[in-house]
Amino acid sequence: MTLRLGRHEFGDEATLMMAIVNRTPDSFYDKGATWAEDKAFERVALVAAQGAEIVDIGGIKAAPGVEIGAAEERSRVVDFVARVRESFPELVISVDTWRAEVGRAVCAAGADLINDAWGGADPELVDAAAEAGAAIVCTHTGGVTPRTRPYRIEYDDVVAAAIADTTAYAVRAIAAGVDPASVVIDPAHDFGKNTFHSLEVTRRLGEIVATGYPVLVSLSNKDFVGETLDLPVGERLTGTLAATAVCALAGARIYRVHEVVETRQTVDMVETIAGRRLPRRAIRGLQ
Repeated sequence: MTLRLGRHEFGDEATLMMAIVNRTPDSFYDKGATWAEDKAFERVALVAAQGAEIVDIGGIKAAPGVEIGAAEERSRVVDFVARVRESFPELVISVDTWRAEVGRAVCAAGADLINDAWGGADPELVDAAAEAGAAIVCTHTGGVTPRTRPYRIEYDDVVAAAIADTTAYAVRAIAAGVDPASVVIDPAHDFGKNTFHSLEVTRRLGEIVATGYPVLVSLSNKDFVGETLDLPVGERLTGTLAATAVCALAGARIYRVHEVVETRQTVDMVETIAGRRLPRRAIRGLQ
């Protein structure tokens, strides 16, 4: 089925890079490097040149921190979305928010996709997406409160829980009026999960892909990578790419990333090994 992200369409063979653009002063990874609007815009230009199909703009970090109200979140992202929309009409613009009022505002400014990292914490977010004709990412968080860290969460089967919750969210989005071709699911590594849960989700991602919904994975520099290898943020690229390769082999469609070029090469290599993509050139032994 064609994947429809707002005004953009992609065939079922397409794998997509979603580049992270933080409009926050306190991101765990870039430490505010793109907090200033012009720096964030430079980041958009860079990742577009690197071939990212999607930019994911966020105005509030996921981790606990200073309380950011909806008005402040809007001030960080709405005008920026409009600027990006005008300058990069070919890009899919995603906004990372769980708030319906922010979702409505960014869609009015030109966003194509609402990336709800908090599993439907605001039940009206699906209505915001439907009203705008936007796509939505339906995540699994185990019901945790936005911007809180998981603590001793237990699952009988974390993959079964992820499938049940994301598909139920997807059904609710479609019932609200979101185009079925515009619904993406995300097992949400680290969110509502410990490292063992995230590793299990990675190992069994094929079961989530088998639901038939396009699957997004957000692996880049996550804690489950850092804890597995005992490495700090900034030294997790190799581990991230290893997890990416496993998810690519299982059939993930969208990759939310900090490093576009390295992730694209990893995914393309796996897709080619899997027989879903041809080599860019193949002359060895033929010429």
